[in-house]
Amino acid sequence: MYNSLELFQTATAMARHAGSRQAVVARNIANADTPGYQARHIAPFQETYGATGSVQMRTTRVGHMSGAAYGVPAAVVTARDAEPSPNGNTVSLEEELLNSVAVSREHNRALTVYRHAMTVLRTTLGRS
Repeated sequence: MYNSLELFQTATAMARHAGSRQAVVARNIANADTPGYQARHIAPFQETYGATGSVQMRTTRVGHMSGAAYGVPAAVVTARDAEPSPNGNTVSLEEELLNSVAVSREHNRALTVYRHAMTVLRTTLGRS
């Protein structure tokens, strides 16, 4: 029932995106001493979501309205342009720790949106 609401789909996409970003940050930290390893990153959800252009309305049933479904493009892992260390590694632990905090905040934001939407639904149904 709740999976068809756009707000829940967006919150779920945001949480999955944060999980993907955290996996990339963890991989970067794990390879901090690997010679020649190139640090990678995934753009924040706001940039990824904003890249779809303007949000358009979508058709919920035939003949209702004309419109196209919209979605968030898949996360793209890209190499980071950074000054390499003498062994060719471009991982900066300080930057990765800051990225980890940013990803944690993004994930918490997704959970907060989801919880608030559930609270609103429960209130409208008369349940608390």
